[in-house]
Amino acid sequence: MQSLTSRAKQVDRRPMTFLERIYVWEIFKGMMITLKHFFKKKATISYPEQKREFSPVFRGLHVLNRDEEGRERCTACGLCAVACPAEAITMEAAERLPGEENLYREEKYAAKYEINMLRCIFCGLCEEACPKDAIYLSETFAPSNYQRKGLIYGKPDLLIPDPVTKPEEYKKALGNRANQKEKEN
Repeated sequence: MQSLTSRAKQVDRRPMTFLERIYVWEIFKGMMITLKHFFKKKATISYPEQKREFSPVFRGLHVLNRDEEGRERCTACGLCAVACPAEAITMEAAERLPGEENLYREEKYAAKYEINMLRCIFCGLCEEACPKDAIYLSETFAPSNYQRKGLIYGKPDLLIPDPVTKPEEYKKALGNRANQKEKEN
């Protein structure tokens, strides 16, 4: 019967020579491979000191965005939760009260907004579905945790710093998006 692939090799059944029996030649070949790797460029990086360049399409942790005045952009429309194939996003809407105009952009806002990072597949569909540019995936890795409840991020964990009171932290949280916004203006 003929094999389907050409990966099959015939087994050599002849008796071993003296060098093969004492394994000197095989050890020497292995040492030569090891010696070659000493002079090659290292594949690893020293993480805290060096940062790896990300792809332009890298998707990291979710961030709830604010506008330039520091008000939350999310209007609790639920399109991100509907678009999520893993059903990782849950939210509850609430009406804005009089005097809260400086906190929320629209009359409706997300009183509760949670993303379960254990379910999230980082597909970016929530970012694409949002009509208000309220959620985006940043360039930050999702950190590890020892407990499941630590990987369910609530609204305080996801909300970007206020650009009015903390402009440096706001620009840092925006990452490359700050550079893109400056180019657009």
